[in-house]
Amino acid sequence: MIIAIDGPAGSGKSTIARLIAKDKGLIYLDTGAMYRLVTLKALNKGILGNNDLNYLEEIKKLLDNLNIDIKENGFYLDNVDVSEEIRKPVVSENVSDVAAIREVREKMVDLQRKFSESKNVVLDGRDIGTVVFPNADLKIFLIADAKERAKRRYKELVEKGENVEIEEIYENILKRDKIDSTRKESPLKKAEDAIEVDTTSKNIEEVKNEILRMINENI
Repeated sequence: MIIAIDGPAGSGKSTIARLIAKDKGLIYLDTGAMYRLVTLKALNKGILGNNDLNYLEEIKKLLDNLNIDIKENGFYLDNVDVSEEIRKPVVSENVSDVAAIREVREKMVDLQRKFSESKNVVLDGRDIGTVVFPNADLKIFLIADAKERAKRRYKELVEKGENVEIEEIYENILKRDKIDSTRKESPLKKAEDAIEVDTTSKNIEEVKNEILRMINENI
């Protein structure tokens, strides 16, 4: 069983996918975290910068020796747990640019497919229902107002002790939306057979129960 949950940054994809996986006994794969791991590696190596030829070539080289792993809900880079580090604002500000690179997407999509082979999996991301698993058993596309998404991300970061400004987060979300939806490689878009769910005025429990009903009705 493959359940695909797509949508823009802050729409609630990861939270809902985790809850659905737990409730239905599925494996959860946070594909967005995989791109964040690549971004963190690039930041650590000091190769992130302007989108020039040098920058792109360095990112491509990085993929040849990329050591990432996901185990017990933890995200590992070079055998170090970086689950908290990949959620920091500096990673969020750069991840859309990295994810737009064709070679990065090809590498991640290949890993996502290999991980999901012969398993019951729920995946969330930007292109799960359109590119990674176009034949998924159920496709959900979550949306939410940008200001509401900024509030959610702000609350999440403040609770983790981050010193952030909500206006900066809002601007970053708008920037990411534009990059994700207009990029050449696997742009963010709703699959034709995906069911759209607007989470703006709904709490987590309401969204979870709505999707659980869809699973029970459609699978």
